[in-house]
Amino acid sequence: MTTSPTRTILHVDMDAFYVSVELRRRPDLVGKPVVVGGTGNRGVIAAASYEARRYGVFSAMPSTTARRLCPDAVFLPGDHELYAQVSAEVHEIFHSVTPFVEPLALDEAFLDVTGAVRLFGDGVAIGHRLRDDVWQRLQLRCSVGVAPNKFLAKLASKAAKPVPKPGGVIDGPGVVEVRPGEELAFLHPLPVKALWGVGPATLERLTRFGVRTVGDLAQLEEAALVAAVGKAHGQHLHQLSWGLDDRPVEVDREMKSLSHEETFPHDLHTHDELRRELVRLADGVAGRLRHHGTGARTLSLKVRFAGFHTITRAVTVPAAVHPAHAIVQAVEPLLEAVDPSPGVRLLGVSATNFGTPAEQLSLDDLFAGTGDGPAVPSAHEWEAAEETIDAIRSRFGATAIGPASAVGGRGLRVVRKGAQQWGPDQAPPPPSN
Repeated sequence: MTTSPTRTILHVDMDAFYVSVELRRRPDLVGKPVVVGGTGNRGVIAAASYEARRYGVFSAMPSTTARRLCPDAVFLPGDHELYAQVSAEVHEIFHSVTPFVEPLALDEAFLDVTGAVRLFGDGVAIGHRLRDDVWQRLQLRCSVGVAPNKFLAKLASKAAKPVPKPGGVIDGPGVVEVRPGEELAFLHPLPVKALWGVGPATLERLTRFGVRTVGDLAQLEEAALVAAVGKAHGQHLHQLSWGLDDRPVEVDREMKSLSHEETFPHDLHTHDELRRELVRLADGVAGRLRHHGTGARTLSLKVRFAGFHTITRAVTVPAAVHPAHAIVQAVEPLLEAVDPSPGVRLLGVSATNFGTPAEQLSLDDLFAGTGDGPAVPSAHEWEAAEETIDAIRSRFGATAIGPASAVGGRGLRVVRKGAQQWGPDQAPPPPSN
């Protein structure tokens, strides 16, 4: 086996990040089973404290299942804006030891510290330094994996974490190192499902071959593995089973898509209802496109029905756009072609195929202001209006201005990044008269 002994890669993973951030402002809940995520019947779990995990509660689990497993759990709604702010502070600490940081999510990142070992010590020393700094500055815990490559570092960080047991939570070592030359001794005893890409379907196929551990998988001929799971997947798993991973830490990861989607507390059955939600979602996507200084040519609609059947439809426009009205104009015909009568559970809008926004002159632009055509705002007027909207929100907050159709009995409903990614929270009672 050949690995790169010249690289020292760290995978840093925050421990129960969302819950831990919440406990900083709710210290009375420390030591109790706490769950963060969608608190409503259609919510999902974003994070669970290790005390809650003792009852089998884990992220991505339906909130209703979590309540059944742990009736005494304290459920808290997610606060994505706060988590993003704290994540930025965590990443500042990462950057204090190396500029080579690849964020994976708000709560984890790869670090290439190869060039930092002469200044800060070996990978284990740097791992302990990071853990101490994160705790001292932010009162948060993290686990660190150290290895010659990214794949093994991620597995090592998992081995470094606390372990929930029926009798209590056992502290993990905090830092686990896979040393060059010891990769297979660490890797091969692990269950095969520990490998990236081994989901339920792949695991079932491998089980038919008698594969239980990564070591079992490594003993399979690559040709047999390819025949079982396909060429690309089989070759990938064969490489991983021998601890091979030459991917570099990518400092600048290109944004591939941008989206907002929302699960509704109750199914929607009419186009009018869905059109109002579409305008809100398009407004959120448009704001983020402008924030990144880009536009999108491909716009997609996602619809999930009451029975969980999901469809996606996409349209590609001639030039990249970022105004909300342009996104609505492109996507609304896709929505009109959908029959909502079975009940729509979720609606989403996404943007891909990014590029510099380009204005295209239309007949409406030619007639604007001449009195010879309909009073339609020109592209320049739309752009000026949305720049004003951005300025107002920047100064007075996201709820200061928004689409008129998003105003309801409880005020303006705006789309916030990540605010509804775990499903709808329990709806508050209607205002009293």
